Amino acid sequence: MLARILPEGAAAAERFDDREPVAPHPEEEAVVAGSAAGRRAAFHTVRLCARLAMADLGVPPAPVLPGPKGEPRWPGGLVGSMTHCAGFRGAAVAPSADLAGLGIDAEPHGPLRPGVLEYVALPAERARHARLVRTDPSVHWDRLLFSAKEAVYKVWFPLTRSWLDFDGADITLLPDGRLTARLLVPGPYVAGHRVGTLHGRWLVAGGLALTAVALGAAGEAVTPWTPPLGDDTCKQGACNS
Repeated sequence: MLARILPEGAAAAERFDDREPVAPHPEEEAVVAGSAAGRRAAFHTVRLCARLAMADLGVPPAPVLPGPKGEPRWPGGLVGSMTHCAGFRGAAVAPSADLAGLGIDAEPHGPLRPGVLEYVALPAERARHARLVRTDPSVHWDRLLFSAKEAVYKVWFPLTRSWLDFDGADITLLPDGRLTARLLVPGPYVAGHRVGTLHGRWLVAGGLALTAVALGAAGEAVTPWTPPLGDDTCKQGACNS
């Protein structure tokens, strides 16, 4: 599913449970050695996905260790992102020569808890959310917005090494599967240019809400995305399940 919303040149892998045997790198196992079994299983499965995605790009297998803020530290020459939630583990990577940043997020496709939308969304985002609900009530647009905020942060943090609050980006979700994030704080400099806007895609399928956000190596929007949105893409919740 991730491959449907990633830009050209990115590779992804995903799993829907932790049943596949994983031989973790010793350095990775040391990170979660004292964790509960479920936490350890998800940690290792999502890193299996990361190595499968790296292999698609011809990159040898390598440990993916968390940084000081929990961010994945990728081998040189790569950018990427990982995500896991109930029923899903996924990773996406791309050559840093092609992309300056890549963020993905997966969430169960259900409504946010009461009060969460008001906490994470700007007034303009809440107004657009109300219109989207009227357009297609089968999509949990609040959950998609939350997921998009997470994906934006995963692009932001490796470039800035700083926190981005929920009110630091104004996100517009479009019914055709596109999303745009307008940064409301000074963006990172990429290739000598300050980034002000990020672009991405969203998808609802298999009981999941998925988002992907990418930034070109020169700080430009990544267009066109491949594969392009067509009749088989989950527009307006048509693939919701």
